[in-house]
Order: sequence, then structure tokens, then C-alpha cells
Amino acid sequence: MKKTRRFAFLIITSSTLLVILSFIITGIIISLNLSYQYKFIQDSLKEVKSEQLFSQMMRTENHYFFQDTGENWLTLGNISMYLMEFGVNIRPDDIRTFLGSELPGLSAYDYEIAVAGEGTDLTTLPLESSPPTDVLLKERDVVEEGLQNKGHEDDSSIKNSPEIQNKTVFIYQTHSWESYLPLLRDAKVPDDAISNDNRVNVVALGSRLSNKLNEKGIGTEHDQTNMTEELNKRQWKSNKSYSMSGDIIEANANENGKLEYYIDIHRDSLRRDITTKTLNGKDYAKLFFVVGKGNEKYEKNLQFVKKLNTELEKKYPGISRGIFLKPNSMGNGVYNQDISEKAILIEVGGVDNNFEELDRSIDAFSEVFSDVYWKENKAKEVNG
Repeated sequence: MKKTRRFAFLIITSSTLLVILSFIITGIIISLNLSYQYKFIQDSLKEVKSEQLFSQMMRTENHYFFQDTGENWLTLGNISMYLMEFGVNIRPDDIRTFLGSELPGLSAYDYEIAVAGEGTDLTTLPLESSPPTDVLLKERDVVEEGLQNKGHEDDSSIKNSPEIQNKTVFIYQTHSWESYLPLLRDAKVPDDAISNDNRVNVVALGSRLSNKLNEKGIGTEHDQTNMTEELNKRQWKSNKSYSMSGDIIEANANENGKLEYYIDIHRDSLRRDITTKTLNGKDYAKLFFVVGKGNEKYEKNLQFVKKLNTELEKKYPGISRGIFLKPNSMGNGVYNQDISEKAILIEVGGVDNNFEELDRSIDAFSEVFSDVYWKENKAKEVNG
């Protein structure tokens, strides 16, 4: 009887202390006046999978059905990490959480590194800026002598090609104005790397990629819309450019039901030391991929991009800066990648790269892409 009473007393005492402790912790959190947004809670729980949590709860009640595999997911370290993140908005393993609410604009670096390329860490994250429309409309002079004998032909030969009937690849440029300093006269700083001349902006890279894939027997459609002009017609700001390009790819997808691969070409705003790689004595503009996490096709797209990135690194070691993930807090987290399970966003070089470096990288990418493309499509044929 005494043991029963003692046990009951311990239960009541421990329960009372637990309730008191809960009130104390709640009071401390309230007094800190912390603010929580949906995005923060979502990010805090991104590693918590419902099936794992359920399995862990069942394991605590019935060890027979859940034998110890040596891989305990809900460990003391994980619990403490979650409690600290919920309690004070800080993750000890991510320095950005210590300063994120204090430094304006730091949220622009809220990337996740899915695959880190050579030299890639939190100090070399991609840098993207969308200038106001009036800045985009201000045209800069092109270094014409640099374009002589350049050989960037248009896409008319591709569109009228009788050899390739099926167009399965769609190439476009959401930020068609993105250009490169060496191609523009008197352009010195990253914000100067803007042009609506399709000979010197990322549209030129799209044309070259389209031609290279066509040579390899892959039918492509290349959109050359001047996004600056179209945004201005609709009186939209530059941050609406993905809505604009979304309309474009949707219209083309409806017209051509065979489109499967979508490639959005951009360039980064970082400088030469980060965006250039020397291979066999030749300089290449580094490449990297961005995958939006805000759509249901995210994991499939990531899987496809990882395949491309792996093959790139095999043939051109160090040419890739890696694969970056963007959540909903950055732009819309979709980037039109909900159109297909093989929709990619590729950044080619930075503001300081020249055409020779850019062309080498486009040629390298076209080589790898075509290898992956034909392997996938031959596998489809084998499987019926």
C-alpha cells in the first residue's frame, strides 16, 4: 500500500512540475516577443517526415514490431535542435539564423545547397537582382568589334528544319535582359550588365544551345521574347517576369504537346573569381542549377538536375557550382518548374565572363544534356 501511495505521489508531483515548467517556458517565449511566420515553421519542420514520426511513436510503445536498426531518427540532439529553433529562432548549424532578422536583405541568401560544387559554400551563394523596369529600358552600347565573326546565328534554320519533326525541348529566358560586362561599352559594375540586344544577352546563349542540340538530333523550340518590352507593355515590374515567362511556356506547351524538357537560361551577378573555371588551359564560365521547392514536381526535377550535374562533373570537373534550392520565400519557389518533371533553371557564368568562356560552357552543357537525353529516350523505346 505504501509503495502504491508513494508511486501515486511521484506521478502527481512530476505531472505538476511538468505543468509548471511548461507555463514557465511559455512565459519566457512570450516575454521574448518572438514572431513566427508560416515560412519559419515550415522550414523548421522540413526534415520531419510524418511516417518517421509515427514509427518513432509506435516504437516507444511496442519494441517488438520496430527492432533497433541503429538509425534512431528522434535523438536527443535532434530534439534539442528543434526546441532551440522554435524557442529562439536559431539553428546552431546555420549562421544565417543568428543575423537573419537583424540584417535587411539577408533573406535573399536563403538558399539551400543540394549539391555543392567546387568552391561552393554559404559565402559564394548566387546573387540575383531584378532592376526596375526604367533601368532595364535604358539601353547600353554594344562592343560591336567583339561580335565580328562571332557566329551566333538565329534560330530560323532550326524552326524550318525538315529533319527533326518532333520538338521536345523548349528553351527560354525569363530574364532576357541579363548580359555580360565585356560585351557592353563602358559597363563597369554588375548592375550595368543589362541589354535588350539579343546578340549580347542570355538569348544569344539560348540560340547557341538550340543550334547545338539541333545538330545532335534533338528538336528544340527557342523563345526569344524581349521580356523587358513585354513587361513594359503590361506595366508589370521586373519581379513579375516569371509570370510572364509562365504564360509563354504554357502557350507553347498547349500548342506542342510533345514538349518535355524546359530550360530557362540565366546568368549570375557574382564576379569572375567565383564564376570562372580553367580546364586544360581554357577558361569556362561556371554553371549551376536552381530548383524551386514550391511545386509538386520538385523532387522529380531535382532528380533530373542531379543526373545532369553528375555527368557534367565527370566530363568537366569543377565546371559546376552545384545545385541550389529555393523555397517559397525566394520569388515564388516554383520558377515555372511545375510544367514538367524535367524543367530546369541554369545559370551560365557571371557578369565578367566573355563570349569565348560562355560558348565553351554552353557547348559542354549541350554535350552532356544530349547524352542524358538520348539515354533516357532509348530507355523509353526499350520499355515500349
